[in-house]
Amino acid sequence: MLAIKELETGYGKKQVVFGLSLDVREGEIVTLIGPNGAGKSTVLKAVCGLIPVWKGQIRLNGTPTNGSTPAQNVARGITFAPQGNRVFADLTVMENLEIGGYPLPRREAKERIAHMLELFPVLKERARQDAGRLSGGEQQMLALARALVPKPKLLMLDEPSLGLAPNLVATVFKRIADISRDAGVAILIVEQKVRQVLDICHRVYSMKLGKIAFEGQPEELKEDKAKLKDLFL
Repeated sequence: MLAIKELETGYGKKQVVFGLSLDVREGEIVTLIGPNGAGKSTVLKAVCGLIPVWKGQIRLNGTPTNGSTPAQNVARGITFAPQGNRVFADLTVMENLEIGGYPLPRREAKERIAHMLELFPVLKERARQDAGRLSGGEQQMLALARALVPKPKLLMLDEPSLGLAPNLVATVFKRIADISRDAGVAILIVEQKVRQVLDICHRVYSMKLGKIAFEGQPEELKEDKAKLKDLFL
């Protein structure tokens, strides 16, 4: 689904990612962990086209995406839910979902939005409410739903647990796992709630100083607390 080979990128003249390679297979949840400043979010931004690829190559289903705009990558099947301000607070829930459906033909967009409202019943109840009035957990559900409207092949999530209460973190992760299983969407997720995300992912990469420091199965890190601690030092 997604293949990144020897990626180098950064901001301005500052290089952040150094020769990084990773892949995400169809229907798989892959998590990218590591300390703050390791370059995790930068990788997601490069994949979706928000920052340029300096060296290396990114492919989606074998097709190179280097130099593509975010809009072109959405059309190819890549969607991205960034961390922080997850929704357009002054727009209604429905209007947020309509933005997600913007690349689609009108009829298909309406059908996809209707499907999202069935998948996330709380959003259906609040469809005409301003998104800024939703709780943190509800806003995260809206961000997920909006990213799913275009029917992506690859969904990228940047710290979906950020700012959520512990009980809501479990709910959000369960929903992510359900989406991967039921819709067959490949998911690449950057997350700091390491133990929780290891429970739902199929494979894990850990970054340190812009490079991959570990690649393997989540069980390897669950069973080796010393190794997990070392990856964050």
